[in-house]
Amino acid sequence: MKENELKSAQEEQDARLRERALLARAVPGDRLMLADATLLAALDGSRALTPSERQALSASPLTLRRFRHLSLARHAAAQSQVRQAANDPVWGGSSGMLRAAASAAMLESLVTDDSCWTLHFLPAGEGWQVILSLSAEAPFAARLLRERVMVRVIDGGGAIVLQGRLDADGEYECGWPFATAPAHHFQMYGAGFAVEPVAP
Repeated sequence: MKENELKSAQEEQDARLRERALLARAVPGDRLMLADATLLAALDGSRALTPSERQALSASPLTLRRFRHLSLARHAAAQSQVRQAANDPVWGGSSGMLRAAASAAMLESLVTDDSCWTLHFLPAGEGWQVILSLSAEAPFAARLLRERVMVRVIDGGGAIVLQGRLDADGEYECGWPFATAPAHHFQMYGAGFAVEPVAP
C-alpha cells in the first residue's frame, strides 16, 4: 500500500516537473497558436483538438501557458458555483393566513407571511384558476428553480390545493380543485394555508 502511494506521489511529482519544463522553455518567435474558443471547447469536451492543433499546442509554451490559465480559471469558477450552491438558503416551507378584508370580498390573492409566495385566484368559467408564484427576492429562489423542486399548497385542514413543479418563471398553475369559492374554502379550514416542498 505504502509502495503504491510512494509510486503515485513520485509520478505526480514527475508530471509536475515535466509540466514546468514545458511551460518554462523558450521558443523564438512564439505566439498564441490557438484561439481561446478552441482551448475552452477542448476543456469542456465539446470539441476535441485536432492532431495539428495538439501539435501546435505542444510546440508553443505561450499557448500551453494560456491553456493552463484557462483550465485553472474554469476549475476555480466551478468550485465557486459549488460553494455558492452549498451556501444557498434551504427552504422548509412557508405559511400564511387569509386576512379578514380578503374574506369579505372575492379573493384575488394570498401571500405567505415571509412574502416569498403568492397564490393568485383567477375566475375561469364556473370555477377558478390558481397560480402559485415564487418571489424572485426569496433567498431560496435560485436553489428551488435550479433543482426543480416539487412543491404543494395545502389548506388549514391539510387538503392539497395544488401540487407540481415550478416553471422557469417560478410559477405553477392549475384549476381550483374544490366546489366552494377560495375565500369561503379557506375560512372553513381555519383561514390558514402553507406552501411546502414535496419529498422526492
